[in-house]
Amino acid sequence: MSVADMIDAELDDLHADQTSPGMAAVARDLARSIDDTDVPTAKAAVADKLRSIMADLRRLAPVGEKGDAVDDIAEQRAKRRAAAREQAAGG
Repeated sequence: MSVADMIDAELDDLHADQTSPGMAAVARDLARSIDDTDVPTAKAAVADKLRSIMADLRRLAPVGEKGDAVDDIAEQRAKRRAAAREQAAGG
């Protein structure tokens, strides 16, 4: 899988085209340029810029309603509390 393919998939997951379309386009261009060159110093320079843009896009990504670790912990805590209330009530 190419760098461009992996970046494209991550950008889709981050909904970057909706939140930051310009930065997403730049990230895609940078990823393609990494794939298109064999010059190690050029790859390193572009990879550093791509890393920075992707970090910004991750920070700007909308928070999902479900599915992250915090949601999982909160759901488990709610289940434990409900079970403890039921047990305390004699059920």
